[in-house]
Amino acid sequence: MPMTYPEQAIADALAAIAWNADGLVPAIAQEAATGEVLMLAWMNAEAVRETLASGRVCYWSRSRRALWRKGETSNQIQHLKGFLIDCDGDTLLLRVHQEGVACHTGRRNCFFRELSGDGMVINQEVVVNPKMLYANKNNT
Repeated sequence: MPMTYPEQAIADALAAIAWNADGLVPAIAQEAATGEVLMLAWMNAEAVRETLASGRVCYWSRSRRALWRKGETSNQIQHLKGFLIDCDGDTLLLRVHQEGVACHTGRRNCFFRELSGDGMVINQEVVVNPKMLYANKNNT
Protein backbone atom coordinates (compact mmCIF):
# COMPACT_ATOMS: atom_id res chain seq x y z
CA MET A 1 0.00 0.00 0.00
CA PRO A 2 1.26 3.49 -0.79
CA MET A 3 1.92 5.91 2.06
CA THR A 4 -0.55 8.73 2.56
CA TYR A 5 -0.37 11.46 5.16
CA PRO A 6 -2.89 13.57 7.10
CA GLU A 7 -3.24 17.28 6.40
CA GLN A 8 -1.13 18.41 9.38
CA ALA A 9 1.78 16.20 8.33
CA ILE A 10 1.52 17.57 4.80
CA ALA A 11 1.56 21.13 6.13
CA ASP A 12 4.63 20.31 8.24
CA ALA A 13 6.45 18.89 5.21
CA LEU A 14 5.59 21.89 3.02
CA ALA A 15 6.88 24.26 5.73
CA ALA A 16 10.15 22.31 6.04
CA ILE A 17 11.05 22.49 2.35
CA ALA A 18 13.45 25.19 1.13
CA TRP A 19 11.96 25.97 -2.28
CA ASN A 20 14.20 27.46 -4.97
CA ALA A 21 13.46 30.81 -6.65
CA ASP A 22 11.05 29.06 -9.03
CA GLY A 23 9.12 27.44 -6.16
CA LEU A 24 10.62 24.02 -6.92
CA VAL A 25 12.65 21.39 -5.09
CA PRO A 26 14.57 18.46 -6.63
CA ALA A 27 13.19 15.02 -5.76
CA ILE A 28 15.19 11.82 -6.07
CA ALA A 29 13.09 8.67 -6.58
CA GLN A 30 14.58 5.54 -5.02
CA GLU A 31 13.17 2.01 -5.19
CA ALA A 32 12.16 1.30 -1.59
CA ALA A 33 12.79 -2.45 -1.77
CA THR A 34 16.31 -2.32 -3.22
CA GLY A 35 17.71 1.20 -2.75
CA GLU A 36 18.15 1.59 -6.53
CA VAL A 37 18.15 5.26 -7.55
CA LEU A 38 15.57 5.57 -10.32
CA MET A 39 15.40 9.20 -11.35
CA LEU A 40 15.48 12.85 -10.39
CA ALA A 41 12.63 15.23 -11.08
CA TRP A 42 11.22 18.45 -9.66
CA MET A 43 8.26 19.11 -7.39
CA ASN A 44 6.34 22.24 -6.51
CA ALA A 45 4.09 22.60 -3.46
CA GLU A 46 1.05 21.29 -5.34
CA ALA A 47 2.94 18.17 -6.49
CA VAL A 48 4.20 17.51 -2.95
CA ARG A 49 0.70 17.97 -1.53
CA GLU A 50 -0.88 15.63 -4.10
CA THR A 51 1.84 13.00 -3.62
CA LEU A 52 1.52 12.99 0.17
CA ALA A 53 -2.30 12.99 0.12
CA SER A 54 -2.74 10.32 -2.57
CA GLY A 55 0.35 8.12 -2.22
CA ARG A 56 0.88 8.25 -5.98
CA VAL A 57 3.92 10.29 -6.96
CA CYS A 58 3.32 13.53 -8.81
CA TYR A 59 6.04 15.85 -10.11
CA TRP A 60 6.21 19.26 -11.75
CA SER A 61 7.18 19.17 -15.42
CA ARG A 62 9.40 22.17 -16.10
CA SER A 63 9.10 21.68 -19.88
CA ARG A 64 5.30 21.46 -19.89
CA ARG A 65 4.85 23.80 -16.91
CA ALA A 66 2.23 21.46 -15.50
CA LEU A 67 1.80 18.70 -12.94
CA TRP A 68 3.19 15.38 -14.12
CA ARG A 69 1.58 12.38 -12.48
CA LYS A 70 4.18 9.67 -12.97
CA GLY A 71 2.67 6.94 -15.10
CA GLU A 72 -0.44 8.79 -16.26
CA THR A 73 0.53 8.25 -19.89
CA SER A 74 2.89 5.27 -19.60
CA ASN A 75 1.31 3.25 -16.75
CA GLN A 76 4.77 3.16 -15.12
CA ILE A 77 3.39 4.39 -11.77
CA GLN A 78 5.35 5.24 -8.64
CA HIS A 79 3.67 4.44 -5.31
CA LEU A 80 5.03 6.41 -2.35
CA LYS A 81 6.58 4.33 0.43
CA GLY A 82 8.50 7.06 2.26
CA PHE A 83 9.13 10.81 2.08
CA LEU A 84 12.40 12.29 3.35
CA ILE A 85 13.74 15.84 3.38
CA ASP A 86 17.50 16.44 3.54
CA CYS A 87 19.28 18.42 6.27
CA ASP A 88 19.08 21.72 4.37
CA GLY A 89 15.48 21.19 3.29
CA ASP A 90 16.46 21.64 -0.35
CA THR A 91 16.27 18.08 -1.68
CA LEU A 92 13.66 15.35 -1.31
CA LEU A 93 14.14 11.61 -1.31
CA LEU A 94 11.05 9.67 -2.34
CA ARG A 95 11.12 5.99 -1.52
CA VAL A 96 8.79 4.40 -4.03
CA HIS A 97 7.52 1.16 -5.44
CA GLN A 98 8.07 1.52 -9.18
CA GLU A 99 5.64 -0.30 -11.46
CA GLY A 100 7.61 -1.16 -14.59
CA VAL A 101 10.40 1.15 -15.73
CA ALA A 102 11.16 4.64 -14.43
CA CYS A 103 12.89 6.12 -17.48
CA HIS A 104 11.12 7.41 -20.58
CA THR A 105 13.82 5.62 -22.62
CA GLY A 106 12.36 2.28 -21.49
CA ARG A 107 15.17 1.52 -19.06
CA ARG A 108 14.68 0.60 -15.43
CA ASN A 109 16.24 3.87 -14.23
CA CYS A 110 17.47 7.13 -15.74
CA PHE A 111 21.14 6.61 -14.84
CA PHE A 112 22.24 4.36 -17.69
CA ARG A 113 25.14 6.43 -19.07
CA GLU A 114 28.30 5.70 -17.12
CA LEU A 115 31.75 7.18 -17.48
CA SER A 116 34.46 4.54 -17.75
CA GLY A 117 38.17 4.82 -18.44
CA ASP A 118 37.32 4.47 -22.13
CA GLY A 119 34.59 7.14 -22.14
CA MET A 120 30.82 6.94 -21.84
CA VAL A 121 29.16 3.53 -21.88
CA ILE A 122 25.54 2.41 -21.66
CA ASN A 123 25.25 0.27 -18.52
CA GLN A 124 21.72 -1.09 -18.97
CA GLU A 125 19.52 -2.32 -21.78
CA VAL A 126 16.12 -1.05 -22.82
CA VAL A 127 13.49 -3.12 -21.00
CA VAL A 128 10.40 -1.71 -22.71
CA ASN A 129 10.33 -0.13 -26.16
CA PRO A 130 9.66 3.57 -25.46
CA LYS A 131 7.28 3.69 -28.42
CA MET A 132 5.15 1.10 -26.62
CA LEU A 133 5.25 3.08 -23.35
CA TYR A 134 3.75 6.13 -24.98
CA ALA A 135 1.76 4.66 -27.86
CA ASN A 136 -0.82 7.26 -28.89
CA LYS A 137 0.31 9.58 -26.09
CA ASN A 138 1.44 13.18 -26.43
CA ASN A 139 3.84 13.40 -23.51
CA THR A 140 6.06 11.50 -21.12
